[in-house]
Amino acid sequence: MPNVSRAGIKASRSNSVPGGAGEKQVGLGFILLYAAAYMSNILLLLAPLLVTLALKVASLVGIDQAPNSLALVAGVGALVSMVANPFFGRMSDRTISRLGMRRPWMLVGLGGGTLGILIVALAPSVPVVLVGWSVAQLCFSALQAALVAVLPDQVPVGQRGLVAGVLGVCLPIASVSGTFLVQLFTGNELAMFLAPCAIAGLFILLFVVTLDDRRLARSSRPPWSLREFATTFYLSPRKSPDFAWAFASRFLFILAYALLFTYQAYYLVEKIGSAAQEVPGQIFLGTLVQSVVIVAASLVGGRLSDRTGRRKVFVFVASVVYGSAMFAIAIASQLNGYLVGMAIGGLGFGLYMAVDLALVVDVLPGTDDAAKNLGVLNIAGALPASVAPAIAPVVLALGGGYGVLYAVAGGCAILGAFPILPVKSVG
Repeated sequence: MPNVSRAGIKASRSNSVPGGAGEKQVGLGFILLYAAAYMSNILLLLAPLLVTLALKVASLVGIDQAPNSLALVAGVGALVSMVANPFFGRMSDRTISRLGMRRPWMLVGLGGGTLGILIVALAPSVPVVLVGWSVAQLCFSALQAALVAVLPDQVPVGQRGLVAGVLGVCLPIASVSGTFLVQLFTGNELAMFLAPCAIAGLFILLFVVTLDDRRLARSSRPPWSLREFATTFYLSPRKSPDFAWAFASRFLFILAYALLFTYQAYYLVEKIGSAAQEVPGQIFLGTLVQSVVIVAASLVGGRLSDRTGRRKVFVFVASVVYGSAMFAIAIASQLNGYLVGMAIGGLGFGLYMAVDLALVVDVLPGTDDAAKNLGVLNIAGALPASVAPAIAPVVLALGGGYGVLYAVAGGCAILGAFPILPVKSVG
């Protein structure tokens, strides 16, 4: 691994102006540390969502009541995240601390979120789980808003496809790492929750210490009013149609993903017939298979997107491929069928995550409110996590089972391909 000293990680740009097309490229050291911190933030959220949160709820209320209870916890937590991410993005855009604009929120988010995870791990009832998970979502949203804003802050336009492709790899690595850590500590509930926090925290703190954070002059601080505050959660589709179309596409795609990961543990128990103690290992295996494909697809897709100057075709194809994967999982009756579907999903997800973030950053309506605008975009990532738990119990109550649920997910992903077509400002 190359030396990643503070001097080596600095991006060549002004402290007060986000990265532009005419600026020097960021170095390998910066990209590696940024990717490690970004991956760690995903790990903090995904490790509970993929395995431990579902198992914790099931241990408190039983497998029959678990889907409804999990729907409550995941849905409320996602609503908290949906509001918190743009709010903390706006606060980050206005921060004039000597530590910089983004660094203070990374520290606050990491500490508060870890406390929330501890509350979940020790919770004696579902209401306490709900409180702990809401705290975790609130604080990790502050961390996420600050981390995502580093992309437009520090990375010039010509490198954004490459860096977004590297960030796309972070999700599968975090997924594999989280499920691996959890299954290592099967039987020790506290360690299953806190081990990912300890490891992720180290990488985030390393990035925080070495980051040459953007600083905002007091005279450049944006105005604040009730009207201005209201715009924290809204961006006019009429004034920013490309951003609105990208928002709709991401919402539908992430809804499909949310339906998969939220109910994956119960799918394996009820449809595939796995024993509860086998589920952590099987989710790890499925995540590993998917992640190998995601890594390859993300790196290749991001690079090709930069070279061709095209974004939309990659997003369109990725959505269709991911929808097909959901249909494959829907008809699976054995573990091997589930693994095949996860592999196909890796191809679609890798292409999507490699290019979609670069596309969205390219169509941002302005750079002064980058964190706020990306926070609005994150609503498209957070809202599905509330919608999915609302949809799933209805489908299951109507007798459709998990096969029908994942067929619905496939339809959502394919529909998500079409809103990207009207985007005009990128190819």
